[in-house]
Amino acid sequence: MAIERTLTILKPDCVRKELIGEVTRRIQDAGFKILAMKLTRLTKDTAGGFYAVHKERPFFDELVEFMSSGACVPMVLEKENAITDFRTLIGATNPVEAEPGTIRADFADSVGENIIHGSDSVENGKIEAAYFFTESEIVANQA
Repeated sequence: MAIERTLTILKPDCVRKELIGEVTRRIQDAGFKILAMKLTRLTKDTAGGFYAVHKERPFFDELVEFMSSGACVPMVLEKENAITDFRTLIGATNPVEAEPGTIRADFADSVGENIIHGSDSVENGKIEAAYFFTESEIVANQA
């Protein structure tokens, strides 16, 4: 298996619930290395740009509103099989459908406020990471 990178965002509901430490611990306990991390607040424009792929979807405006409603924590993560393993760790988008013990099953309230974002492919992980971090901000961990 190849080492992959993925982007995650601890969404505004995660920050509001003071779960940054708990969710980050779970990510690290699952073997992910954090290569970049920051606390930021998206504007409606930056949230809309990030989620532009969903622009024609009925939930787009609500998503942009939510993602710009408070601070969030984007992170670049690295691990073998990162995309698949991370999506397994976080669980289904709808927390009701998420496997017990996943981040969304344990902490999310709804499809719209589901605590955490995870890239759905290696390519999107690269594009999404570049949205938040310059290459010089992504620090490869030294063994």
